[in-house]
Amino acid sequence: MANFGDLLGGFIQSTMTQSGSGRMGTALQDLQANLGRTIGAQGGGGGGDMLGKLLEMAKGTIGNASQNPMQAGGLGAVLGSVLGGGGDSVKGAMTGGALAMLAGIAYKAFTESGQAAQSSGASAASESAELPLGLRAPRTAAEEQAMENTAQLVIKGMINIAKSDGQVSVEEIQRIVGKVEAAGMGAGAQEWLMTELREPLNLDAFVAEIPSPEVAAEVYAASLLAVELDTPQEQDYLRRFAEKTGLHPLVVKHIHQSMGVAA
Repeated sequence: MANFGDLLGGFIQSTMTQSGSGRMGTALQDLQANLGRTIGAQGGGGGGDMLGKLLEMAKGTIGNASQNPMQAGGLGAVLGSVLGGGGDSVKGAMTGGALAMLAGIAYKAFTESGQAAQSSGASAASESAELPLGLRAPRTAAEEQAMENTAQLVIKGMINIAKSDGQVSVEEIQRIVGKVEAAGMGAGAQEWLMTELREPLNLDAFVAEIPSPEVAAEVYAASLLAVELDTPQEQDYLRRFAEKTGLHPLVVKHIHQSMGVAA
């Protein structure tokens, strides 16, 4: 059986476009500059324990990337910090790193747009000072499973937008699965990926799996990492995904702003 929390980082590295790399760097800069103030306004503290670790690891390279976004060492180091991939201790600490970044983008978008999101396993930010799952470590087995489910949905979302302008080619499937295998993921993860990549796109069925607006926002943000967003089909897919999951246009606008993508 696939471990989706571990699979997510490797999958993002395997599929992210050149534009996606820049968008991730922009999002990290935005969260570093603004998320603490946003959380403070809600009565919380710090930047979220998981995201706080993430931003601390990426701090130096974020500065390099902001001064020269195309500098290979800059964004490459940022991505390495975000996704882990060092020793076991780094991997263990940052298994939720990519999810923490996506949760931060979603949290900031809901807060700044004035929209309340009922999170799976956590109250809306406007009703509780507690940070949503993803910006804090899970405390129970149920919360651990919720994070695992979110990681799986994020991967599915990135696969689905890639399918929006045509089926993923056999060559592309082999490339992605090969990179995941090289990253050390087991046969279960590879088999699950092969199945998902070959399945036809079914947006309605996918939307039915999304448990909350907050998870929908995380999936939406991750989708912006997976494609250049330069075809009408990709743009239409995102529009329909937002409509079907009930994402408010202001939330969508703030996600785009955080990632430096024209709305």
